Amino acid sequence: MFEQNPIFIPGPTNIPDRLRHAMNVQSSDHRSPDFVETLAPLLQDCKKVFGTQSGEVVLFPSSGTGGWEAAICNTLSPGDKVLIARYGMFSHRWIDMCQRHGLDVQIIECSWGSGAPADEFQRALSADTQHEIKAVLVTHNETATGVKSDIGAVREAMDSSAHPALLLVDCVSSLASMPFEMDDWGVDIAVSGSQKGFMLVTGMAILGVSQKALAAMENAELSRTFFDFRGMMAANAQGGFPYTPPLQLIYGLRESLKMLFEEGLDNVYARHFRLAEGVRQAVKAWGLDLCAQSPELHSHTVSAIYVPKGFDSNKLTDHAFSKYGVSFGIGLGEMYGKAFRIGHLGSLTDTMVLSGLATIEMAMADLDYPIELGEGVRAAQSYFRKTAA
Repeated sequence: MFEQNPIFIPGPTNIPDRLRHAMNVQSSDHRSPDFVETLAPLLQDCKKVFGTQSGEVVLFPSSGTGGWEAAICNTLSPGDKVLIARYGMFSHRWIDMCQRHGLDVQIIECSWGSGAPADEFQRALSADTQHEIKAVLVTHNETATGVKSDIGAVREAMDSSAHPALLLVDCVSSLASMPFEMDDWGVDIAVSGSQKGFMLVTGMAILGVSQKALAAMENAELSRTFFDFRGMMAANAQGGFPYTPPLQLIYGLRESLKMLFEEGLDNVYARHFRLAEGVRQAVKAWGLDLCAQSPELHSHTVSAIYVPKGFDSNKLTDHAFSKYGVSFGIGLGEMYGKAFRIGHLGSLTDTMVLSGLATIEMAMADLDYPIELGEGVRAAQSYFRKTAA
């Protein structure tokens, strides 16, 4: 009967009524002058969120996974070598995609809970004197482990190695929630999606593409049709799409950008940090551990939390949903059964976060976790009271 409880998964996120109404429109002619007037300013405004002036923005009807595929298919050729570190479920999935496309994937294995190993990247790139590595692939925010990697440090490693490889970054669960500096970090393709920081339904991949990546596109030989940057950008230049666009999502994205700019991007980022820190204070009070191995790795959009030995995290998330009607993220990959995740991104406030913390506390108490009911909520309340504007 009740479907209004916020969800605390790291995406899809809660959709504000303002955005639901913006997407609740009739079908219209995507070749009309009205659409032309909508699309061009939208692409320019997206650049502000990516942190780029020189790059271009490309939209595809897809999830972020389609954005990954577009990134590699438009810039690489069969047999090309790429360098990537595996430190979570989403870096693992990107590796799998590259291997399926016939790329030569050089993998740096890392412990889950760690971040992108800039020093290991530097070693590998310095050793590649023939410049066989064509791209370095990095997950900015590893959603499975709640880890944020330092993309600036990766760029410094690439520059210090004087290596010309492209830098491709998955920022699906970080863009529009945490600072992203595409130009300053020298990112060549940044891949995001509509369903997380932009607070929309799933269905649109949103990519920032550098001029260097566009130049690489001319020699790339991996097959692409639907995800071809050239066809999309040629149509965009005329104010349209090469095929039927997701009109409702585009109207939603236009309104989402208005909301983000009204709040101010710096304020959006500060809000996400504050909500995340409140959750971290609760986790500390519970006596539990984050998967992220050190504070500088803490994600501001999702916290992955180990359950005590002898407990099953899946039973905890199932219980929270079945008894209290609230969703939390399950553990993925190596975290399966060992950790649960609290998403704290998108359309959330401190009071909404407190409701989630109270709910998961009740679920833990029901299952005889070694916590005291209310201690995590009190810790978060104390932090939110001290930091309220």
